[in-house]
Amino acid sequence: MTRQILLVGCALLALASTALAAKERSQIAASAQISDMVTLFELPKGSQPHDVAPAPDGKIWYTAQAQGALGILDPVSGKVMQVPLGKGSSPHGVIQGPDGMAWITDSGQNAIVRYNPAGGKIDVWKLPDGTGPGNLNTGAFDSRGVHWFTGQNGVYGRVDPASGKVDVWQDPKGRGPYGMATAPDGNVWYVSLAGSHLAKIDSVSGEIAVVEPPRPGAGLRRVWADSKGDLWITGWNSGELYRYRPSNKSWKTWKLPGDAPKPYAVYVDERDMVWVSDFGDNSTRVFNPRSGKFTARYPGSGEGANVRQILGRKGQVMLPESGTERIMVIRTDDK
Repeated sequence: MTRQILLVGCALLALASTALAAKERSQIAASAQISDMVTLFELPKGSQPHDVAPAPDGKIWYTAQAQGALGILDPVSGKVMQVPLGKGSSPHGVIQGPDGMAWITDSGQNAIVRYNPAGGKIDVWKLPDGTGPGNLNTGAFDSRGVHWFTGQNGVYGRVDPASGKVDVWQDPKGRGPYGMATAPDGNVWYVSLAGSHLAKIDSVSGEIAVVEPPRPGAGLRRVWADSKGDLWITGWNSGELYRYRPSNKSWKTWKLPGDAPKPYAVYVDERDMVWVSDFGDNSTRVFNPRSGKFTARYPGSGEGANVRQILGRKGQVMLPESGTERIMVIRTDDK
C-alpha cells in the first residue's frame, strides 16, 4: 500500500549559506515537510520512476524504468497500479497522445509502446531491423498526430499511428538525441546531450535543421516550449538555462544559482513559468521569464531525489523523483 504525505509550510527560496542548506537537507530527509501546496506519493520500491504524464481521467502515469512497467497513480486515493509492458522492458519516457492513450519510449524493448487505459490493450512498434539499439528516450506528437521519438544512441524517428509504419533517421552528429517537445505551431524540436545541439524536425521529410547553442559543449538535455513558441532548454554541462526564440533565431542565457548547478529537466506551465530540476542542488527551481529571476525553490524529498523529467496539467506540476521513488505534485493555483 502506498502512502500519501501532505506537506506543510511555504515553498523555500534559494538558501544563502552552506550551513543552512545542510540543515535543510537533514530536516527534509527526516520529515519530508516542504509546503502546504505539495503532496508526496510513495511508489513501489525498486520502481525508479523516470518520467511522468497526466492521464485523461485525473490519474498520473509514470514509467517504472527498473521494473519494466507503466505505473498508474490515483492522486485521490494514493493507490498505485503497475502494468508490465513486456519482456525486457525498460521504459524511459511517457506522454499522453491525442488518442488519450499512454505512449512510451521503451529502450529495453527497442520499441514504442502504447497503453490503452480503456481496456488495457498494449501495442508495440519495434524499431526496424538493422537499426540497432536506439536507447530510446523521449516522445512528442506533431500537428498531424504522428509520434516522434529520440534515441540517445544517435537516432530520432516517428511512428504513424494510422499505418503503424516506423521510420528512423541518424542524427548528423551521432550520439545524444534526448529531450523532445512540440511547439504551439505543431513543429517538433529535440536536443542532443552528447551532440550539444538543438534540432527542428521537418515532419514530412524527416530531415532536421540543426541550431547551435551559444556555448559549445553545453550538453543540451531537455527542451520545452512556452505559449509564445519560445524554447526553454537545460544545459547539463554548462549549468545554464537557455531560451531560444525561433522567430528571430536569438538565444538568451541564465546561470542557475549555486556553485555547481546541474540542470536536467525543464517544463513550462500554463502561466509560462519555467520549472528546472537541478541535480547539483537536489531541488527544482521556478524561473519567471518576466522578471528574469528564479523565484522559488522546491527541495527534493530526500537526498539524491534526481528529478529527471517534469510535466503537469493546469494547476499542477509533477516531479518524479527517481532517487527516492516518489512523485511530488505541486499545486500552482493558490487555492
